[in-house]
Amino acid sequence: MFSGKNSTLLLLLITCSIHLLLQITPSFAANDPILYDIYPFIRVYRNGTIQRFIGQGFLPASTDPRTGVQSKDITIAKDLNISARIYLPKNANPAHKIPLLIYYHGGGFFTESAFSPNYHHHLNALVARANVIAVSVNYRLAPENPLPIAFQDSWLALKWVFRHAGGNGGEPWLTEYADFGRVYLGGDSAGGTLAHHMAIRVGLEGSDPGVKINGMFLNCPYFWGKRLVGNENADANARKVFEALWLHAYPNTTGLDDPLVNPGMDPGLKKLGCKRVLVYVAGNDGLRFRGFYYMEVLKKSGWNGIVKVVEVQGENHVFSVIDPTTPKAIAMFKVLAFFLNQ
Repeated sequence: MFSGKNSTLLLLLITCSIHLLLQITPSFAANDPILYDIYPFIRVYRNGTIQRFIGQGFLPASTDPRTGVQSKDITIAKDLNISARIYLPKNANPAHKIPLLIYYHGGGFFTESAFSPNYHHHLNALVARANVIAVSVNYRLAPENPLPIAFQDSWLALKWVFRHAGGNGGEPWLTEYADFGRVYLGGDSAGGTLAHHMAIRVGLEGSDPGVKINGMFLNCPYFWGKRLVGNENADANARKVFEALWLHAYPNTTGLDDPLVNPGMDPGLKKLGCKRVLVYVAGNDGLRFRGFYYMEVLKKSGWNGIVKVVEVQGENHVFSVIDPTTPKAIAMFKVLAFFLNQ
């Protein structure tokens, strides 16, 4: 188990040299105790033992001494173990309601949580800079809960939040401070995948009365597909990791062109339930080409909105989550603050 600075340092080392560190070891030998190994995310043994190598730290909800942001944990569905951490900026005033960000954490569907040190620090920094109230959703992880369970949990959490627009929810921070006419979806890595599909489902099924999704922010989103794009053929090891994460997290998937992981194969893409999308990609990230691919297929789908991709040179996957205090992370938060307050 890792936590605090050790967890951040470990994740930084991993992402800085993903092509060297990431390896897949599926085992087909009956006498091999390991069923599959997606290092540094997870190792699964034939006897059912599961090892997670990152994202297992925990920080309690608190009042952040640096930003004054308050946080607290709430239960959304006790029987399903779905919960969230809510963040409220300093000097929030019920007389002046503020935008609401519903956020989904990354971790390849296998690791991390809304309560891990990386996400706690990241949301504190973002909420303080943007002056928004945020709900950081904690969904169930694979392989104990294989996909599409994380998608189902994410939708259940979103609908729980939406109920507060009509006064039917039980969380006072949402009813008192959130402006449901300015709701945003967001997420990083696998959480970006989840956020995207929540926006698709809102577009297909409609939002709740009194709720308007103003936009969506995706940070280094995890999308993939059979056909490689950009320069993805340059790193075979990274490709194996990206593919293994999906195939092992979702054993019953139709494959790498499943619409849940490849937006270009989704006939509902043009129904995306917001009109503004901001995508950040990192220059050293093997997934950066997918961000541009996402913009391309979204524009071609017939969706009537505006999408922009920002590439941050010299940075690694989800760099702002790893360390929200760097100059480039702070610059990203400034852009996000403007985006979330339009």
